[in-house]
Amino acid sequence: MPPPVYAVPMGEENPRDLSALQSGDKAAWDKFVLRYSGIVFSAVLRRLNPAGRGDESEDVVQDVFVRLCRDNFRLLKTYDSNRARMTTWLTVVATSSAIDHLRRSKRRGEDLDSVPESLLSVEPKEPIRFKIPEGLLSERQALILEMLYQREMDPAEVAKVLDVNPQTVRSTHHKALVKLRAHFATDEAGTD
Repeated sequence: MPPPVYAVPMGEENPRDLSALQSGDKAAWDKFVLRYSGIVFSAVLRRLNPAGRGDESEDVVQDVFVRLCRDNFRLLKTYDSNRARMTTWLTVVATSSAIDHLRRSKRRGEDLDSVPESLLSVEPKEPIRFKIPEGLLSERQALILEMLYQREMDPAEVAKVLDVNPQTVRSTHHKALVKLRAHFATDEAGTD
């Protein structure tokens, strides 16, 4: 579908025009839409066409303009002419809206009521238990692993109980895992 023909933006928005626009002046809004709708439409099409969804572009363009004026022009008021040109800023907003539209439509799937229950059930997994050889880990490493994995504490909680920095807990945890990986990798290599 060919994009509609709109006026090409010339120059940048005058701060007075933006002020009138944000105050709700309908003529200023109509001028703004006419001036920038081609830019918005192009940005939306660049995202939707590769996904085979170009036919939804008009809806997304409308969403962009609704976003701009929603909540008393809250999004439009974030525009800063010192950081970007209006055309660049609108391209970013339009691209973001198109990506959001594609993500939302991906999430749509089958109604859960229509999916057989056998496909929804999940077999519980029993954790694999293994014995850590004596002397492989230091007492502190073994204690930290027990607190993290058996007691299901997070590093901040462990650090508080042991009266150490959380980074110390993470570091000790990492060193313990490195020792375990090295030990069990050699065991697996020897059993092949």
